Amino acid sequence: MSRRMLRLEVPVIPERMMFRVHDPDADIDSPGAPGPPVDALIKSSRDQLIISCAQEHLGVQLTIEEWDDAPPPFSDGYEDEAKCVLYLRGCLTIDMGSAGRAVDGLRLSGGVGDYGVRVYTRNRTAALQSYGELFEQHADPLSDEFQQARKELEGLEQYLMQLWRES
Repeated sequence: MSRRMLRLEVPVIPERMMFRVHDPDADIDSPGAPGPPVDALIKSSRDQLIISCAQEHLGVQLTIEEWDDAPPPFSDGYEDEAKCVLYLRGCLTIDMGSAGRAVDGLRLSGGVGDYGVRVYTRNRTAALQSYGELFEQHADPLSDEFQQARKELEGLEQYLMQLWRES
C-alpha cells in the first residue's frame, strides 16, 4: 500500500495560461523543451512538464504530493486527469515565468530518477464563468468592488500533482 510522504499547497500565478514543473537544473529553453499544451491539460518532455490553466488573470491553487509508490487513482471532484513520466535529480521547481518561481528546488525523498506524475484539475470552468460574470456585475474593472470580487476568486481553479519514484 502506498503512502503520502509530502504534501505542499502553493498559490501559482499562471503566465500565458500555464506554468512549468521541472528539475531546477533543466534548461527550459532547450530545443527539446515542450511547447504550450494545445487542447490538453499537460505537455511534457524528459525533464519538464507544462500544465495548462483555464485563465491567466487569477492565481490558481496547486497541491503537490510525493508518494512512496503509485497512489490509487481517484476522482474526488476533479474534472480532468493527465499522466506523464519526468526525470528529476531529486528536486522540483514550479516556474511561473515572469512572476518567478512558486517553488524553487523542493527536495524529493525519492532522489534522482524517473517519477510517475499524475495531474488532476477542478473548477476550471467555474473559474472562467465566475471571472466572466465579474465584468457583467461591475462595469469598471478598476473599481474597488471589482478588485474585491476578483480577489475572492483567487485559488478557485485547483490542481493536484501527485508524483512518485518509478521503480
